Amino acid sequence: MPDYYELLGVSRDADKEEIKRAYRRLARKYHPDVNKEPGAEERFKEINRAYEVLSEPETRARYDRFGPEGVNGPGMGFGDMGDMGFADIFESFFSGFAGGMGQQATRRRGGPIRGDDLRLDLKLEFREAVFGGEKEIRIPHLENCNVCNGTGAKAGTRPRTCPTCSGTGQVRRATRTPFGSFTQVSVCPTCNGEGQVIEDKCESCGGAGRKQETKKLKITIPPGVDNGTRLRVSKEGDAGLRGGPPGDLYVYLFVEEDAEFQRDGINVLSEIKISYLQAILGCRLEVNTVDGPVELTIPPGTQPSTVLTLENHGVPRLGNPVSRGDHLITILIDIPTRITTEERELLEKLAKIKGDRTGKGGLEGFLGGLFRG
Repeated sequence: MPDYYELLGVSRDADKEEIKRAYRRLARKYHPDVNKEPGAEERFKEINRAYEVLSEPETRARYDRFGPEGVNGPGMGFGDMGDMGFADIFESFFSGFAGGMGQQATRRRGGPIRGDDLRLDLKLEFREAVFGGEKEIRIPHLENCNVCNGTGAKAGTRPRTCPTCSGTGQVRRATRTPFGSFTQVSVCPTCNGEGQVIEDKCESCGGAGRKQETKKLKITIPPGVDNGTRLRVSKEGDAGLRGGPPGDLYVYLFVEEDAEFQRDGINVLSEIKISYLQAILGCRLEVNTVDGPVELTIPPGTQPSTVLTLENHGVPRLGNPVSRGDHLITILIDIPTRITTEERELLEKLAKIKGDRTGKGGLEGFLGGLFRG
């Protein structure tokens, strides 16, 4: 017998949603109404059986421990009962016990099904994340076919009740034992659980009722978003089935690095290099911020690695853009490795004056202690 995990193309530690997605993809591919190749119907049945086993925690655990024998023995493998209530399972299990008392519960005909949610990863520039704005995106998703209005049937025709399951979407097989009659429930292979079949399919969508389309959307990025921020765009996922509502679109944001700025929460960080004379004497400089050029005052005697703050020039707080962080600027001091003769003479005069006052003479002592406070 085939390995059910390999059959669905999932790993042994796949979660329930991953298994469900794999099953849907393969079921559409090998459905007898779609795939007329030899062996497709048998493959479709195997896929259904694999999903029945792996979608239920108990049967999956037995399968993982004992293999196919653990789910195909007497009393094992009750089929696709994932959407049956407790009363349905109880009645299905004990139907026919002690002479066949009670009536079997029937699964309700498939009603509207909500469409799948979609995910889109979107890259933003640094300033786009800071200030937000509108972005135009393109998403491929399933839309209702406008030719058949989502029914999947050719114009002028309608789907008919499945003759195999009489519209329940399930087939039941009763097995009599000395303890009574046990019922095995599985997805109807003719309609794939839909409860109806389409004889004359819509030529536009091939009977699916939905078509893959690429849609343009404009979404609003709020100020202050960061890496991993998730935006929900309501009703822009895949269209639903049988009149069901569409799913949602989830946009995950990723912010590109900036050559000049870094971010620490709602604060912006940057560095600026000044000369040793500017550090000694102090000055006013124009520095770049996310808001544009701003004048910064360097106090006299500024030391290396001093951090100066420009208030309210940081990132707006997400959800409260009136409140902003600060821009923190680290001061780097450029001490030259070479100076002219004239500069050296001037510095030596200054060092001598400084040395006379402190008792520490010499240019090296003067420069060495200048930036140690």
